Amino acid sequence: MEKRQRFSAEFKREALRLMQTSGKPAALVARELGMPRNRLYKRADEAGKKGDAAFGGSGRPKAGPRNRG
Repeated sequence: MEKRQRFSAEFKREALRLMQTSGKPAALVARELGMPRNRLYKRADEAGKKGDAAFGGSGRPKAGPRNRG
């Protein structure tokens, strides 16, 4: 079983910058970075919604009394 890929906040921001400014298709940027294309789009969406607060944590928060659904 493969381990999940983990990317630093800096890497995620740089990946978005490349996607937005390189003029290359997102699929090519993702392939060059070794990540799925849809993850770039998810990161862009997250950055658009949260701005500078995006990419602050490492995954989903643990379920606590308030987080249980």
